[in-house]
Amino acid sequence: MTSPFGSWSSPFTPADLSRSAPRIEGARIVGSEIWWGESVPSEGGRVTVRSSTGQEILPAPWGARSRVHEYGGGAWTADADGTLYFVDVADRRVHRMPRGGVPHPLTSSGAQFGGLSLQQGRLFAVREDLRDVPHERAIVEIPVDGSAATDESAVRVVAAGPDFFAHPALSPDGARVAFVTWSQEHMPWEGARLVVAEADGSPTDLGGQAALQPTWVGADELLYLDNPSGRWNLHRAPARVDADAAPIAPADADTGGGLWVLGNRWYGTLDDGRVVAVRTNGTDELVLIDDIHAAEPTVHALDLPITGEASIDDVSGTWVLISGAGATVEKGLWCVDVADGTVVTVTGGAPVDSDWFPLARAVTFDGPHGPVHAFDYAPLNPNETAPEGERPPYIVMVHGGPTAHVAGTASTAYAFWTSRGIGVLDVNYGGSTGYGRGYRERLDGAWGVVDVDDVIAAAQGLAASGAADAERIAIRGGSAGGWTVLSALVRGGAFAAGISRYGVTDLRMLAADTHDFEKHYLTGLVGPLPEAEAVYIERSPLTHADQIDVPVLLLQGEDDLVVPPSQSEAIRDALAARGIAHEYVLFPGEGHGFRRAETIEAAARAELRFLGEAFGFEPAD
Repeated sequence: MTSPFGSWSSPFTPADLSRSAPRIEGARIVGSEIWWGESVPSEGGRVTVRSSTGQEILPAPWGARSRVHEYGGGAWTADADGTLYFVDVADRRVHRMPRGGVPHPLTSSGAQFGGLSLQQGRLFAVREDLRDVPHERAIVEIPVDGSAATDESAVRVVAAGPDFFAHPALSPDGARVAFVTWSQEHMPWEGARLVVAEADGSPTDLGGQAALQPTWVGADELLYLDNPSGRWNLHRAPARVDADAAPIAPADADTGGGLWVLGNRWYGTLDDGRVVAVRTNGTDELVLIDDIHAAEPTVHALDLPITGEASIDDVSGTWVLISGAGATVEKGLWCVDVADGTVVTVTGGAPVDSDWFPLARAVTFDGPHGPVHAFDYAPLNPNETAPEGERPPYIVMVHGGPTAHVAGTASTAYAFWTSRGIGVLDVNYGGSTGYGRGYRERLDGAWGVVDVDDVIAAAQGLAASGAADAERIAIRGGSAGGWTVLSALVRGGAFAAGISRYGVTDLRMLAADTHDFEKHYLTGLVGPLPEAEAVYIERSPLTHADQIDVPVLLLQGEDDLVVPPSQSEAIRDALAARGIAHEYVLFPGEGHGFRRAETIEAAARAELRFLGEAFGFEPAD
């Protein structure tokens, strides 16, 4: 059938988007079973824990979700006998639940916890206490006998202070704990240090530039990640101050990334000394490093369909649990036996239909600050053809962060658009991870400049190639991506419409209102306050709302603490005062990022209708 782009009949409905939205929230090998955390959009985004036996381990209304550092992560773990330890989303306390039993609290109310890990039968966590000012954070050991449920002092503090902490690792003799920490003035990729809490409680600061994920590989030796060469690579060093770190199988790729959530793991160690690791250079690759003590270890690529969002969730014997997404498969969880190469799909991971899911094409455009990397998803529908000579409309996607990354994986959310005849260009603008520190630091002091220049260069480059209709390119992004959307619309000329999801609109307002974790993020991205206040004003889209001359759709969560509704409402009011076409939708019960099925579906319907009106097509549904 011949139909205009945008009006193609599609099998993908808004309900399909909510059904495809579940996230894998960690995984564990529990005896002979595999357990994993999974969000349930139809239950308000509750995170449950499921077993490979088909059993739901954590029943409703319980939900395993942490809010430490606001983004949480590491909200559950389990022992080999099937006892579950989890942070409940409702009361933020840590609970212990024997298999088949009921949860009992292990901590008192007040503080919140995340990054749970069981090591040698001992439960460690990151604790955040926001009750007093200044706020205190700590690496703690939680007694599993329940004594801390009524006596807060029963929690053993390993290290504490106003700084941030992550990744506690217990030494083989059980006497010392290694961890990473960074000051309030930095983000973890700007200055995280490796520290060892000694048996007497004193700290040994081993330094580091952007250290991640320490693991003990001997009585006095640590394996960890850092990026002094410009790429995050594995390093090995004795756990003492005067020791030099040795890189292990360094590569022009990143084993590591932005530490936004506490559950991220980029490598795992096997009992025989080998290491399974993620390497990212645009897309992800899984590798096996055979001997970390060799001068030149042999590195083998693992034959897996994962090309993005990879995480090494657990290792036991020769089994490795790896979650992620692929260019030709759905998001999923895989169990790899490195002894014989067997790969078992645990959940998700089904091959996508190549008739409906376009294969992302890695593209690079010339920008004013250097190359701009992106992934192009062209319109694809086996039953539809556009009129001869018509070029398709496109949506330029801008990821959040901005210190984050997209990897060109298969996406129902993108097939929703491409099957209707609307292309998608997913841009890793300067500042994104996955291309080395130099590419990431391109954004330093230049947020609102480099990111905007890069998305405009990508949109114009795609149009110049003939792949897109230059007059029908929209831009869409959330959080920091929403900031770039609005900033690009202020610049004008490249985009015919914009969709901002919980986007930043006023930098001074953000600096005053946002949470602790990102309190000083803007110092590196824009400049220090009050010295750079004029820059904050000049860069903010709210300052120049009168320069926006295309339709804008604003989508916002009512309970968002990272980018509060006041941000979206400020730009809404400015657009209304100037008579600029816009729509504002507030979703009750949603925080930063949409988790509820009804929200995901309503947002998709609003966006499709909005683009149809902006681009002059009638959606088939």
